[in-house]
Amino acid sequence: MGQERGQSRRSRHRRRGIKPLFWLVGLPLLLLIGLAGLYAFNRPASSPGILTEAEEAFLARHWQQPLPPQGPPPPNFSPLEASLAPASCGTCHPQQYQDWQTSIHSQSMGPGVWGQVIDMIESDPASAQVCWSCHTPLAEQQNVLLVTSPQGEATFRPNPAFDAALQQQGLVCAACHVRKHQRFGPPRRTTPAVTGRINGNLPHGGFMAETAFTKSAFCRGCHQFGADGFALNGKLLENTYQEWQQSSYPDQGIACQDCHMPERRHLWRGIHDPEMVKRGVTITVDVPEKRYKKGETLEAIITVANTGVGHYFPTYVTPKVFVRGHLLTSEGTVLPETAQEAIIGREVTLDLSQELYDTRIPPGESSSFAYRQTLPRDRLQLRVEVVVAPDHFYTRFFAATLNDGGGGKGRSLLVKALENARRSPFTIYVQTIPLYVP
Repeated sequence: MGQERGQSRRSRHRRRGIKPLFWLVGLPLLLLIGLAGLYAFNRPASSPGILTEAEEAFLARHWQQPLPPQGPPPPNFSPLEASLAPASCGTCHPQQYQDWQTSIHSQSMGPGVWGQVIDMIESDPASAQVCWSCHTPLAEQQNVLLVTSPQGEATFRPNPAFDAALQQQGLVCAACHVRKHQRFGPPRRTTPAVTGRINGNLPHGGFMAETAFTKSAFCRGCHQFGADGFALNGKLLENTYQEWQQSSYPDQGIACQDCHMPERRHLWRGIHDPEMVKRGVTITVDVPEKRYKKGETLEAIITVANTGVGHYFPTYVTPKVFVRGHLLTSEGTVLPETAQEAIIGREVTLDLSQELYDTRIPPGESSSFAYRQTLPRDRLQLRVEVVVAPDHFYTRFFAATLNDGGGGKGRSLLVKALENARRSPFTIYVQTIPLYVP
């Protein structure tokens, strides 16, 4: 799964046309959005795309913006039970804690985000809180709090409950599981599911079992802009939940958690994980079988199919996927003048004012690219590579900011973030095809 090498076949997937491999910008943009809730009809109530009124009400309470402070813990709580630190949760939940430590969620307040927010805290606390709402959503992780007076005037004031160590740990366990020191989580895997208070005699009074934890909507607060959210070319900048809704995955009963939290593991693997990406796509290269000679034109068709990603591949504007082809001599020497490249992704300007192109692949569909090249000599080979750059936008953004002398107090953090972004690309596919009889 994920790769089919050197096969000639007709695609089983809906194709979006064959583009020259050197295609990059300037072609008409593909408007890849549909109607919200397109597949919502006739779904069973248990579908991950359907929420009960109780689940909607729970999510509205659970994900208030901003989240209210936890307040003082119950008097009978031990210091361990009262703690919001992930390591404290790991005392009784070691597997979940170990998984979380390896996840992107634990790095959500990394140098790139923190390097931008650090100046906002004083100059623009409202924007800082927008960033915090997903990257460090607990009130205890935020330097300032929004306080509304009885007269309705809103001001930001220093947060007496602020925990700097907690802030630097990003999206912590408590952000999803603790409200007013009460624990919440999915029901245990029994049939039928048992909701409500579970084992109140356990530490921290047990937990409240809520089925909303198993629904994709639990993730939408940070992975979906609202209908009136920031958009370019008529498409929301963050639209992952709706992309999933418009796919066949809800009808198949496949929620976000099924892929990103398999067996309830707190891993959240995604575009930064090579194995996860490989499992999500099928790549084929079709080359007519013949003996090629100097002066003849080679036409190879490279197809990338979204066969296992429940949203666009890739979602959001940050990643880019590079489909590359070039010729080699029989000894393996690269002929640089034969290199061609196409990009799968959504390209926007650094100031987010304009969308330049959108070549992402919806679930169940595929894109094909043509490598056409007149052969400059005999006995050549074609090499095809597919490279994923998860942080492509950030690489450009951080570099531009630093080159312009920006960054302020966070400049050293942005330098580190740029180094991390430049190290993020990885290769998911390589195939070398001889164009001659060995």
